[in-house]
Amino acid sequence: MSELPEALFLNPVWHALHGPHRHLARVEGGACRYPADVAPFAAIDAPSATAFAQLRSLLEPEESVWITDYGGTAPGLAVLDALECVQMVLPNAVEVPAPAREVLPLNAAHAQDMVALTNVAFPGFFRPATYRMGSFYGVRVHGQLVAMGGERLLLPGRPELSAICTHPDHRGEGFATDVIRQLARQHRRAGLVSWLHVGAPNRGAIDLYAGMGFERVRSLMLHRIGRSSSETSRP
Repeated sequence: MSELPEALFLNPVWHALHGPHRHLARVEGGACRYPADVAPFAAIDAPSATAFAQLRSLLEPEESVWITDYGGTAPGLAVLDALECVQMVLPNAVEVPAPAREVLPLNAAHAQDMVALTNVAFPGFFRPATYRMGSFYGVRVHGQLVAMGGERLLLPGRPELSAICTHPDHRGEGFATDVIRQLARQHRRAGLVSWLHVGAPNRGAIDLYAGMGFERVRSLMLHRIGRSSSETSRP
């Protein structure tokens, strides 16, 4: 689908860090990454021994990051895990209703609450400074943050929706839907295209997004890699 062209979206971290997120990028030649307190994502321009050596130099000894399209071998790095993800987009033709309840902006002052909530859903992906990646919104019940979501990878004209989650005690109440609507309407007003990644095994989330009008575009593999003392590692 033209809204998510392959030229950008088969290696979205690279293009985000060399585009709208260049101010967050740590770069070494053909490798780049987000700061560890922002997001566990890295990228290379193309698989090569030089690029992997440059990426290895950006990692701490016990650290791991997620990367797409690493070419099947990772010299000097260990492949620790894999996750198939689905990219979905919200076509401009889909009408986005207003949220049914108040959705509040979140910022640095709410970082601790955001990390605590996301750790219930996907530990380790949301970091203390992830809020620097874009706009975030949440829903509170009796003062407690019970649902949230925001923007992660920023590509030209196409901000990614991410960190969409609801506390288990409040699932099924439509809170996540309201957060998505808030973000999508904000994007529409600015002439932007909303898209997201979702783990392929997470059928519940895929069905939720599809019910809101999101369409599946493609699948891609994420691999979690870390430094290795061996010269070559294979999955």
